[in-house]
Amino acid sequence: MRIPQIQGLRALAAVLVVVFHAKFLNGGFIGVDIFYVISGYLITGLIIGEMDKTGQLKLLDFYQRRIKRLLPSSLFVLLVTGAFSWFFLPTTTRSTLGRDFFAAGTYVSNYLFAWWQNDYQNLNATPSPFIHYWSLAVEEQFYLLWPIFIVLVGRKSKAVLRNSIVVVTSLSLLISIVMTQISPIWSFYSLPTRAWELGIGALAIFFPIKSQLKSMFTLLGFAGIIYASYFYNQNTAFPGYSAVLPVMATAFLLGSVTAWPKFFNQIFNSRIAQWLGGISYPLYLWHWPALVLPSTIMGRPLHLYEKFSCIVLTIILADLTHRWIEEPLRRRHVSRRRVFSMAITATAFVAMSSIFISSTSASTIAVHGATSVNFDLKQVLQTPQIYADGCHVSFASVKSGTCRYGLTTSTKTIVLYGDSHAAQWFPALQDIAKKEGFALVSLTKSSCPAVAVVRADQGGFKMNYCAKWRASVVTRIQALHPYAIIVSNYQYYVSPKGAGDTKRWWSAGQTLLFQQLNNSTDHLIYLSDTPRPRQDIPTCLTTKKLEQCANTRISPVLVGNEFTVVDPTPWLCATTCPAIVDGVVAYRDSSHISVGMSLQLAPLLDSALKAKGLFA
Repeated sequence: MRIPQIQGLRALAAVLVVVFHAKFLNGGFIGVDIFYVISGYLITGLIIGEMDKTGQLKLLDFYQRRIKRLLPSSLFVLLVTGAFSWFFLPTTTRSTLGRDFFAAGTYVSNYLFAWWQNDYQNLNATPSPFIHYWSLAVEEQFYLLWPIFIVLVGRKSKAVLRNSIVVVTSLSLLISIVMTQISPIWSFYSLPTRAWELGIGALAIFFPIKSQLKSMFTLLGFAGIIYASYFYNQNTAFPGYSAVLPVMATAFLLGSVTAWPKFFNQIFNSRIAQWLGGISYPLYLWHWPALVLPSTIMGRPLHLYEKFSCIVLTIILADLTHRWIEEPLRRRHVSRRRVFSMAITATAFVAMSSIFISSTSASTIAVHGATSVNFDLKQVLQTPQIYADGCHVSFASVKSGTCRYGLTTSTKTIVLYGDSHAAQWFPALQDIAKKEGFALVSLTKSSCPAVAVVRADQGGFKMNYCAKWRASVVTRIQALHPYAIIVSNYQYYVSPKGAGDTKRWWSAGQTLLFQQLNNSTDHLIYLSDTPRPRQDIPTCLTTKKLEQCANTRISPVLVGNEFTVVDPTPWLCATTCPAIVDGVVAYRDSSHISVGMSLQLAPLLDSALKAKGLFA
């Protein structure tokens, strides 16, 4: 039976996701969780209803219906997005484009994106146009396994089935809470850490709300969704504990759906809400490429009017897809054998197409402007050696390895300490170490500044891991008593809520850092931050003229007087901060200098360190 209020909830979920990705609402990502609860509720109800009516569930017929419902629209959007991206994005992107195209079309994109470390809440300047397919993969995997589970467990009794779902849901929630702390990206994308959300939807069938309490639960449900939408943001650890609020709020709304107050019924049963609910699936499929591809092609964030234009385009495409593809194919009678054969053929076609897309990738880029420059994109995008060696540690790490470079037998040791903006100087310091004859110990960690400030958790970053890593580094440095310590950090971190002014917060952290390290060395050097690009520089160079990429901003020297300071800005900027300096692409992304630039600046850094009294 079709329930109009649930169709309205689908509309709400889709709108929340769209406005989140348009950056109008910080917590709109909970729309995905609303979808999951609705899916768990409806699918479980359909399966149980069929088993009650016929005494069995025909699994192949169930899978046939799911394929007809999901595959045509998702395949159509995937193919159109892939073709558009192939034609309009730079040829240098086609290797990752083909990879992501394959992931989206083979129903395992959630695990592949997690493996490739695509943080959905903290995407870089050039996100994949297919990354939103991760949530479809989770649902598809659920649809594959859930009916088998219900058939096996539900044979005994409804009570056994209910209790089994409680157990599975509870275990999934526990795994989600633990994994969100120790491996947030895998927790965000995985079925085992998301299954509890669909399980809660299923349990809404087994635990009906008493009639006299339904109005109260309706209000609690809407209040929970409104709160999460407005107060959750990219710093919210998710899913884990935080997902419980929007998930339970949605379950409350489903459980009280027959007794919603008149005001809510009028809104969610309105023609607009019902229409948006009907096109919610293609709306979700289209919104991400419609917002991302124009921004990627232009090499900048969208303006407000451009965002609204992309949303209007999304709605038009979704409506057309619903009218001409989704509904006609879903209603058309097609034999089960043909449905499965078409699904297999479509998957094979996507796999072959992904190979073609990747095979047309190019690496050499010709940049035109006042002067013309050719460069190899693969070289520009390379990260320092310490990334491959495991010496630039990731979010969840709390200790660095030996990480000793340069003249490793030397009794004179210099320590490099900080976040990725310290790691960007490793190639230069490695070069200097070999020349000047010292050992270089590299101690760097993603998003964890050496400056002793407390940051808010954000995406994969967890402050407790950062604090433990810092403590181990300080202890190691104090025991090592190195000849010199070179500290460098990204300086645009924002103070957490309640910490006061960011500049004072940062300055206090620098003072504490100085107190921690001052007695450990005779040379405490602070290498101030590099200029800050306004855009992803390699992407800009592949799409625009050279002069259009010369808008990087100078970073002011925000370093206390207690440190010996080296400022690299004059090496990278004159009247402007160009994207290419002396024939070398200066930045590998929208933040870090390239390995080639670091090596080119090694002689200047060497001279600056000598001027500060090192290597005398």
